[in-house]
Amino acid sequence: MNSVPDPTSSPSHPQQHLGRSQLNAAPVAHSGNSQRPGTSSGDSAASSVPGYSRSREKTEKKEGMKEEPEVLFEDLLERAKAGEAKAQTEVGKHFLKLAEEEDEELNNCSAVDWFILAAKQGRREAVKLLRRCLEDRRGITSENEEEVKKLTSETDLERAVRKAALVMYWKLNPKKKKQLAVSELLENVGQVDNEDGGKQPGPVPKSVQKQRRMLERLVNSESKKFIALDDFVEITKKYAKGIIPSNLIMQEEEDDELAGKSPEELPLRLKVFKYPLHAIMEIKEYLIDIASKAGMHWLSTIVPTHHINALIFFFIISNLTIDFFAFIIPLVIFYLSFISMVICTLKVFQDSKAWENFRALTDLLLRFEPNLDVEQAEVNFGWNHLEPYFYFLLSVFFVIFSFPIASKDCIPCSELATVSVFFTVTSYMSLSTCAEPYTRRALITETAAGCLSLLQVLPGNFGYLKFLGKTFFTVPVGHFFVINVSIPCLLFLYLFYLFFRMAQLRNFKGTYCYLVPYLVCFMWCELSVVILRESSGIGLVRASIGYFLFLFALPVLGVGIALMCLVHFIKWFLSLELMKIVVTLVLCAVPLLFRWWTKVNFSVVEVVKSLTRSSIVKLILVWITAVVLFCWFYVYRSEGMKVYNSTLTWNQYGFLCGPRAWKETNMARTQILCSHLEGHRVTWTGRFKYVRVTEIDNSAESAINMLPFFIGDWMRCLYGETYPLCDPKNVTLEEEELCRLKFLTKHKCHMKMFDRYKFEITVGMPFSSKNGSKPIEEDDITKDIVLKASNEFKKVLLNLRQGSIIEFSTILEGRLGSKWPVFELKAITCLNCMSKLLPAGRHVKIEQDWRSTVHRAIKFAFDFFFFPFLSAA
Repeated sequence: MNSVPDPTSSPSHPQQHLGRSQLNAAPVAHSGNSQRPGTSSGDSAASSVPGYSRSREKTEKKEGMKEEPEVLFEDLLERAKAGEAKAQTEVGKHFLKLAEEEDEELNNCSAVDWFILAAKQGRREAVKLLRRCLEDRRGITSENEEEVKKLTSETDLERAVRKAALVMYWKLNPKKKKQLAVSELLENVGQVDNEDGGKQPGPVPKSVQKQRRMLERLVNSESKKFIALDDFVEITKKYAKGIIPSNLIMQEEEDDELAGKSPEELPLRLKVFKYPLHAIMEIKEYLIDIASKAGMHWLSTIVPTHHINALIFFFIISNLTIDFFAFIIPLVIFYLSFISMVICTLKVFQDSKAWENFRALTDLLLRFEPNLDVEQAEVNFGWNHLEPYFYFLLSVFFVIFSFPIASKDCIPCSELATVSVFFTVTSYMSLSTCAEPYTRRALITETAAGCLSLLQVLPGNFGYLKFLGKTFFTVPVGHFFVINVSIPCLLFLYLFYLFFRMAQLRNFKGTYCYLVPYLVCFMWCELSVVILRESSGIGLVRASIGYFLFLFALPVLGVGIALMCLVHFIKWFLSLELMKIVVTLVLCAVPLLFRWWTKVNFSVVEVVKSLTRSSIVKLILVWITAVVLFCWFYVYRSEGMKVYNSTLTWNQYGFLCGPRAWKETNMARTQILCSHLEGHRVTWTGRFKYVRVTEIDNSAESAINMLPFFIGDWMRCLYGETYPLCDPKNVTLEEEELCRLKFLTKHKCHMKMFDRYKFEITVGMPFSSKNGSKPIEEDDITKDIVLKASNEFKKVLLNLRQGSIIEFSTILEGRLGSKWPVFELKAITCLNCMSKLLPAGRHVKIEQDWRSTVHRAIKFAFDFFFFPFLSAA
């Protein structure tokens, strides 16, 4: 056992000089078997005298009764100093008893010090006595209070781990040093497995090898050069509770021939395959070294990177529209959420490796402490590793809400379906074997239900097969849900039963030990089924063969991908205008290239390593949540402005809110009264008077105008159109109009094709007729209304002529009851235009139906979790 310092001589307390009376007054629980001789050899002459002999015997008997407790306590004290937990407890109890007679504060502090030493060795009685001292505030000082609270709050599991860690530490420290160097601890790892201290013949079992590696990682996780007993115990306790040190290296088992070798020591072939990122980084560093920094600085002064950045930024900002956001935001959320799912799954795989190391540690601890509650330790470990599962489920939530409203043309469904199937299999393989009967049946059941539901989307006539996945009949449940009675429905009911059985294990602690980890596999499987519905057969074959080649023929795949990319780029350049593509790519690439080349410290390896850290996932989820909340507020506001399909006619509006109402009262009162009509959607007929352009937006031309004249003129001809030749023999009506202005312009080319217009249309009330006779010519301009129109109405508006009868739809809002109120045009139809002048019969403003979009996302999310058992109506 270890040598324990005497608390009476500790720095926190002055040294005590105990008198014989103090020692004799202390009751000792143990009587002890070793006794000293009660008599000593006296003088022979004196012993021959009977009277003297009898008096001597009486005196020795009294002194022996006094010396016996002293001898027993000294023996007890020696055992306590040697590190015996039971003896330390008894010594502490002795000082508690002594404190009732004299030196109360000093003896209480000594007793607490001995109890602390015993409690550190897992002595339950010492812990109880410490609790009592803490409650009574006996011997508790500012120096020991924190440690006492820590020891008294330990669970039975932590005390068992503490006892086992103590035995392990002294196995690693056979010389009983107060603190040991990490290197020396690592050298002594092999002694932990030797019961008799000698080496066992034959090969070392794999389980023992795993335990030794676990100990090496545990010792290496401490950044200190020396490790004391308390440090080792705390590390072991934290790991047993599932709190893994941040710098504990969790890596896969290395090959014997490569173990211990750095990437620089490996040959090129093995370096490329085993450390591809390291090889790439070496190539990158070599390329950076050969680039002249002076030349880069000279080049950066020539190329106007700031102008190009401003040009690209201005061009992007000026083209941001609601339609663009409606298109791009669901895609961004879907891709970021999917990436977050992948990162969380990789973190779960890493935790599965931590589970293996944890089980190796518990097996090792059981050898030294058979009373260790392994089941409780596993529950604690699982509870402390729920964070990646929570982030994974949150990422799934965003994926399933964004997938139905994202453009499927921009999502490689076949490849993502293959990735989902791959993660389904791998996540199942990483599950614990304790609940294997349930997890195996659950995966088989879920796969069968998914395959049967996919039979309905198979092409061709598969009558008998499709019958297995067919819904026999539906049962409505309220207004929102429908029960689908089918074979997949029965399978899902059985799957829910298996979920309940998994959660029921270990008194429902299996909810987070087994059910939550299996949900990773469940979500990937469900996602693969959903994405497979959107995949094509050719795409699945391409994705499957591509991944097969990636795993087994990486060099061939690399050459094939390079050739394929080269062929596609050549076809692309041949099919489109080469110069336009090159200029665009160069403009966009110049700022990025300069940024990357000047940032020499940029590390790709660190970026890849950081993917397994939860900070990346947190950042992704925070941004996704912020974007979703922003969009939700916008949608809520848009949907909150309800419109009412009103039967209000223009004549009625003119009577209530027109000139007649102004004359009766005044315009302000009329405006207040007419504000009650705000939100009415009306369809009226009127006379088109004129249309004017209120705003012309051309972000492309504005961006090019920022460049120098000769570059801007060249790019204007590259991206725009040249003015016509103006040949009188062969000229169209539009070209003839341009020819009138050609000689007055200052450029050879124009970019009017990028113009975006905003219009204002003035519409008057139709002429009224009297008794069916000819219409009376009256034109009251105070009754006119103004309609704002966007660029999508351009063609129809340019073909209207003064006096054309139009039917238009708008929403009453703004300055109701005033002169020339301005409304937004929602739809327009020309009733008396010639067909050749009108491109289409009815032009309607394209607006996002946010309500149906949200409804579609919620329906998809509900069906994702409960179909084919339940589906949303």
